[in-house]
Amino acid sequence: MKYFEKLLVANRGEIAIRIMRACRELDIETVAIYSTADKSALHVKYADEAFQVGEAHPSKSYLNMERIIDIAKKSGAEAVHPGYGFLAENAAFAKLCLDENITFVGPRWKTIKAMGSKIGSKQMMKENGVPVVPGTDGGIKDLEEAKKVAADIGYPVIVKASAGGGGIGMQIVADEKALEEAIAGSMRIAQSAFGDATVFIEKYLVQPRHIEFQVLADEHGNAVHLYERECSIQRRHQKLVEEAPSPIMTPELRERMADSALRVVKASDYSNAGTVEFLYSNGNYYFMEMNTRLQVEHTITECITGVDIVKQQLAIAAGESLAFGQDDLSIRGHAIECRINAEDPLNNFAADPGKIVRYRSPGGPGIRIDSGIHMGYTISPVYDSMISKLCAWDSTRKEAIMRMRRAISEYIILGVKTTLPLHFAIMNNQQYIEGNTHTHFLQEEHILSTLERYKRDEETRMQTLAGTFDQGKKIAAITAAVNTYLQQKKNG
Repeated sequence: MKYFEKLLVANRGEIAIRIMRACRELDIETVAIYSTADKSALHVKYADEAFQVGEAHPSKSYLNMERIIDIAKKSGAEAVHPGYGFLAENAAFAKLCLDENITFVGPRWKTIKAMGSKIGSKQMMKENGVPVVPGTDGGIKDLEEAKKVAADIGYPVIVKASAGGGGIGMQIVADEKALEEAIAGSMRIAQSAFGDATVFIEKYLVQPRHIEFQVLADEHGNAVHLYERECSIQRRHQKLVEEAPSPIMTPELRERMADSALRVVKASDYSNAGTVEFLYSNGNYYFMEMNTRLQVEHTITECITGVDIVKQQLAIAAGESLAFGQDDLSIRGHAIECRINAEDPLNNFAADPGKIVRYRSPGGPGIRIDSGIHMGYTISPVYDSMISKLCAWDSTRKEAIMRMRRAISEYIILGVKTTLPLHFAIMNNQQYIEGNTHTHFLQEEHILSTLERYKRDEETRMQTLAGTFDQGKKIAAITAAVNTYLQQKKNG
């Protein structure tokens, strides 16, 4: 079914291509936008039309709302899909689309605004019977009150920016002595990053698991959940490995958490695709936030349910009712996603932009690659460092892990450092294999033995490549980096 004649994708990279693929299958023409840095990017070539939106910096291109709307009008696009990041959760942009009679593929602007406030959304959930993490009900106005709240809920506590995301402005506080400085620091960061200095306090959960529920809701009052994803393995509060379903889920826990997720949908008058995020600890779960957009990790939910979430977004935006109910959905197998970033895991995940000189992606049964790069592509320091999303599906979690190991071993990316070594180590780590993960897994779980195994495998593979591609320097650099890391760990 063709829901629109033409759609503008207000994004770049792999997510732009993902949306365009759905449109191509639906016979919807697509319009790409690109910055001066992305003139030769794959999403530009994939689209039916492409328009330069501005200079390389996002503020002058992918965040330029007026220019994007102008391109949509000139191209004749009836709808705009924001993808994720950039303008995806920008209420002002969603309202601008509405005002200009352009369909915004996402929730209503008022919902985006309401759920964008961590304090406001938390209070809304509390009033609607959804469990929330103990903490302040509003922004911190008085230090003495903050000290009292922190003492009542018990240290450690965490200070968060109300308008924040991605861990920006978060500070963990171990005792009252450090509280005043943490609040002041978080407020400065929040003001600088979001233009809103409001911060609040929550109880800090020491080893929580991050579990989120994918939801779909139409404009006619129908809503379903597409089960859960676990996203506990993170670095700097940003996800690296996701899987669906969660290895700790029971039918009873899933029913309770899903009910809470759908309560969030109803309370916020939600429509389109969204994700309700929870923290789980010691048998209890707590609402954290709602992402009012398509998630990076929507891929693994598609793998286990067979539902094309982007197509559902387009149908809902066009006014269609959901074509299925909750009883029509079921979980099929297990899926894992590894985010392959141009980063050095052995150097505090420092970004490593540059030109990809050799590239070969894995394939075979149950493997999915979402990527916007190719051999010869230059990863810009201006944008996110993600190279691709590597997904593995199989009938059981154990088999999905084995399949992911195989896929990683086939994946060749030369020219930049990547997170591939870390992902290989995680997939061979016994605690991960047993499902014992939490949001501090990378800091607390030492993976020396699996890194050593990866070192041997990687040296053999890179030596083979060097015979053809003359990558001797690359082998030496990888070997030296791993040896340095292992020595540092052994020295304590």
